[in-house]
Amino acid sequence: MTNARTIENLQTALAMELTATHQYQLHAGVLDDWGLSLLATQMRVELQEELGHSEAFMVRILFFNGEPQLKLAKTPLQARSLKEMFASDLADEKDAIEFYTRASIEAATDGDIGTRQLFERVALEEEQHMSWLELQLDLLERMGEPAYIAKHMPAPGGV
Repeated sequence: MTNARTIENLQTALAMELTATHQYQLHAGVLDDWGLSLLATQMRVELQEELGHSEAFMVRILFFNGEPQLKLAKTPLQARSLKEMFASDLADEKDAIEFYTRASIEAATDGDIGTRQLFERVALEEEQHMSWLELQLDLLERMGEPAYIAKHMPAPGGV
């Protein structure tokens, strides 16, 4: 079993997850600035999940005696609206799911059960986030942005 393709896929995944971590960190800050601290808290939960994914990919690279490259796949972008934020994240999640699915198949072909399971687990977790983002976009559409914003603002005197 050759590890070159596996390490390359793990490195790509690591870069994607590091990007996602920083993207959600930026979202959380922006949402706090917009007064949407409840939604910012959710973004910090997502940030922690993505950080866990990056850790798992890094550990797997090290398992293969690789050298993890801690770099971003792309520069995080500041959204100008909730719809833009959710739509951008949704596109990234779909790309990640597609990549992790392909990478899991390649790992299985290479006889690498551990990496296959890692990619499958992360893909399933990303599917849950994709579903949440689709729901947020649907709620924005059905409720309208003012009602959606009101739902995610803390009560007076709250955090």
